[in-house]
Formats: sequence, C-alpha cells, structure tokens
Amino acid sequence: MSIYFKWKIEKVIILPFGALTIFNVDLNSKIYEEFLICIMGPLFQLIFTFIFYYFTNNDVIFNYSFSILFFNLLPIFPLDGSKLLNIFFNKVTSFKKSHFLIIIISLTLILILSIYSNFNLILLLILSFLLMKIIIEIKNHESLFNKFLLERYLNNYHFKKTKIVNSLDLTKMKREYKHIFYNQNRYILEREILNKRFDFRKRMW
Repeated sequence: MSIYFKWKIEKVIILPFGALTIFNVDLNSKIYEEFLICIMGPLFQLIFTFIFYYFTNNDVIFNYSFSILFFNLLPIFPLDGSKLLNIFFNKVTSFKKSHFLIIIISLTLILILSIYSNFNLILLLILSFLLMKIIIEIKNHESLFNKFLLERYLNNYHFKKTKIVNSLDLTKMKREYKHIFYNQNRYILEREILNKRFDFRKRMW
C-alpha cells in the first residue's frame, strides 16, 4: 500500500511484537492514505493468522499471533493502535493537540499495564521499550509541530477545506485544511502568517 501511494520507506525495524515501519513522508500527507497504509499491517496479520491456522491447526501459533495483533492495536505510541487513533484525532482536532492527546493516552496505558503486569518480566521489558519511545516523542513534540508548519511554508499544498481561526494561534491548525486567521477585525491568510514565521531574509532586513 505504501508503494502504491509512493510513500518512501526509510527502514523496517523487527520487534518481538511485530515490525515498525519508518516512513520519510510529509506530516501534511493525505489522511486517507495514512489510514489505508496503517490498517494494512493488522489486516495482513489477521489474514495470515487464519491461513496459517487453516493449514496447520496449531492453536499455540494462532493464539500467539492474535495476542500480538491485539497488543499492536493498543493506543500506545508507536503501535498501530496509536496511529489509527491519531488519524481519528487529526480528523476532529488540530495537529498539535492530536499529538499531545496520543502522548497522554500512551503514558496512561503504560501506567495501567505496568500496575496490572503482575511483574511479568517480558511485558515490563516491552513496556519499558515503549516508554522510551514515548519519552523521545515528548521531546520531539515542539519540533514535530514546527516541521508541520515548515512543510506548509515550503510546499504549495492545495487543500479543499478552509478553517477560520479566531486568533493568531497556529496550534489550532489542522491537517487537510487551509486556514484564515481573524485578528483585530482583519482576515489574514495562512501563507502570510507562515511567511512571517519562516522568512528569515525579511527578518534580517
């Protein structure tokens, strides 16, 4: 699916609970493309599980595969469940708020699973790995938002939908929307705001 949509794959990391695919793609990419690519992982695993079980009748592998599928669909960053939930958030709220909500939900679930882990060493190791990924994502929160804005400054995206923001607050910007900011009885285009933020040549003058 990623090849179909021409998403560039940087690398694939094999983990005990699945694989993590790293893409080199714009944060402002189309949401429906991201959804279809994201859902293909769990869907393929589901199909593979039933095909494997049909030919082998191996309950151990069947249960193990379903356990991995269920775990991968938990809304914990960077699992597929968090990506799917983030896609939903991006449809209903701003890019920055969506990312913040995913971090909060991920940390909450990590805490809950840790409490009810019964000191299962393997589960705690996996949760520790996920926690490290979340901490890195927290550190990248602002830089990720700036990348989201910079892409819009550098690229000429053509979004069909328009959102009016009753302030100059860039954190209210959403994916797949062009924005018009209303401030002091004046409407300001998104391009004008981004030019002031990123055009360093004008700042020098």
